Amino acid sequence: MEKAYEGHVLVLPYPSQGHINPLLQFAKRLVSKGLKATIATTHYTLSSISAPFITVEPISDGFDHGGFAQAQSADVFLESFKSNGSRTLTQLIKKHQTTKNPITCVVYDSFFPWALEVAKENGIVGAPFFTNSAAVSSLFSRIHGGTFRLPVRLEDCPVVLPGVPSLSLEDLPSFLNAPKSYPAYLKMKLNQFSNLEKADWIFCNSFESLEAEVCM
Repeated sequence: MEKAYEGHVLVLPYPSQGHINPLLQFAKRLVSKGLKATIATTHYTLSSISAPFITVEPISDGFDHGGFAQAQSADVFLESFKSNGSRTLTQLIKKHQTTKNPITCVVYDSFFPWALEVAKENGIVGAPFFTNSAAVSSLFSRIHGGTFRLPVRLEDCPVVLPGVPSLSLEDLPSFLNAPKSYPAYLKMKLNQFSNLEKADWIFCNSFESLEAEVCM
């Protein structure tokens, strides 16, 4: 007989190890609190994720046999993931609607703001998970909001942000002083904040005693 849980959270990581790991640990914490957790990942990374009591199910990024390497371009990969991922994530949510444990929440990697739209269209709550620290997230939110401008030059340093020690150029993400070098990734980092006001919660890969001043 299928066990009834307090809720069923669908967790959607960006398909790279540095993003899968923190969201997998988050899913484990959810399970320890009596929730059911299902990780949705690409066909290409499906076999690389395994944890007790956590279900792993596939969605499509459009490159099921080769993943990012098959796309050959960050722009192509991200656009394909948005269109194919939205469609197949919806299918996965609907698949569980008639079960004893329908999906009640989507916690998605903040690189995928489109996942919030999928959650809302299916009548469930959604929350981004920022895999960066609160300090890094604060920096990019200010760039998105226009209060911190690029490129950062040596003469602009030290950079001072509320709640963060003074930062020299080498303390900052490398492409902030050369934003045109990685336009797709910079766009992805800034798009994390595009619909944040619609989210039901916001999670960050940190804890308050480590970054209390930034979180205030």
